[in-house]
Amino acid sequence: MAKFGEMNALAAGSGYQALVCVFLLGGNDGHNTVIPITTAQQNYSQYSQNRGGLAIPQGTLLPIANGADTYGLHPSLVEIQGLYNQGKAAVLANVGMLVVPISRSVYLTNNSALVPNALFSHSDQSSQWQTGIPTGTGNSGWGGRITDLLQAQNSGAIFPPMTATNSCQLFCTGNQTLPATVPPTGMATLNGLSSPSANAAVQQLWTFDNGVKLVQAANGIMTRGNTYANTLTGLMNGVTLHTQFPAGNPLAAQLQTVAKVMAVRTQLGLNRQIFFCMLDGFDTHSAQTETQTPLLQQLSQAVLAFYQATQELGIDGSVTTFTASEFGRTLTPSGSDGSDHAWGNHHFIIGTGVKGGKFYGNFPLLAPGGINDANTRGTLIPTTAVDQYGSTLAQWFGVPAGSLPTVFPNIGNFGTSPLGFLG
Repeated sequence: MAKFGEMNALAAGSGYQALVCVFLLGGNDGHNTVIPITTAQQNYSQYSQNRGGLAIPQGTLLPIANGADTYGLHPSLVEIQGLYNQGKAAVLANVGMLVVPISRSVYLTNNSALVPNALFSHSDQSSQWQTGIPTGTGNSGWGGRITDLLQAQNSGAIFPPMTATNSCQLFCTGNQTLPATVPPTGMATLNGLSSPSANAAVQQLWTFDNGVKLVQAANGIMTRGNTYANTLTGLMNGVTLHTQFPAGNPLAAQLQTVAKVMAVRTQLGLNRQIFFCMLDGFDTHSAQTETQTPLLQQLSQAVLAFYQATQELGIDGSVTTFTASEFGRTLTPSGSDGSDHAWGNHHFIIGTGVKGGKFYGNFPLLAPGGINDANTRGTLIPTTAVDQYGSTLAQWFGVPAGSLPTVFPNIGNFGTSPLGFLG
């Protein structure tokens, strides 16, 4: 009876809600994204000493307050600073993949059963972040598993509730639901073929029963994809957004596409949507300052434009944007102008529904060999798990606490209480 009641609760929800994941591929350097200036625990000089040639001059940092503590954002994050100061953005400190909560002393015992597989590997950590499975491999992502659970919310949909704007990574894949890819250039359809008769011939081939199950399954996928493309293209052609998105910004182009898909949500029959966007280039082993500066500017300008678009659409209270990245980077430099793969990282959550203007989680001590370091280079041991981050988003989105283990198999190791950054 409890499960039946839970399903009824899922079906009974009302109103539109959307989650938008912005994945910073390559491992964004959180140490130069959010920097302590004057806090109860530490100050700028400790950061500067340990960062060496990577330290950002204090006078260029964008100050933000967390209670009585003062932090600085990277100089490129002007728009995110504005959203934070307006209470529309929050910082989640030192989050990463964990099997269980773990201390430096336990980590240094080399008990491999207590840490995620293949730490510091791009491919493994990207997969783990997106699947929510820190040991072994997963065939579905936590975004996809959320859409599996909330199918009742989209029972009349004519388009998938999960959409990627770059490529459908594991995050998008459900056990029962399939995503769509909608790049900024638009979805590919058959309309480009030379004649209506050619289109008809291809359609006939797709519906021909040749008795080969694998081929028929592929034909079904192609048919659905073309139907989705034609449906969405027709609807989006009628969308005009007055919000200006910055030109030449690949993330802004993706988020503009997300906003246009949201604009036709009613026609698509969607009450719940999840989007996956990606900004690449954060693997900064060298030339970090020159590389990260424009990337963070793209992030900041893009998320502000997208937030303004959700205001234009009247859904800013129903849309939550959040950042992710496979890992953070070392506090101490590699050479003098880069950093290496690490573990915990800081992330932003943005939206009118966010309890912003403050930090969540525990900001780490920036001391090589200190209590939050996995070695001697400022490799942060996460104090908040991805499971807790994702489950807070999932519960706001409508997933009951009792269903969280379906989405995050290890959530029981951390507790199901939301982190508090959403109402």
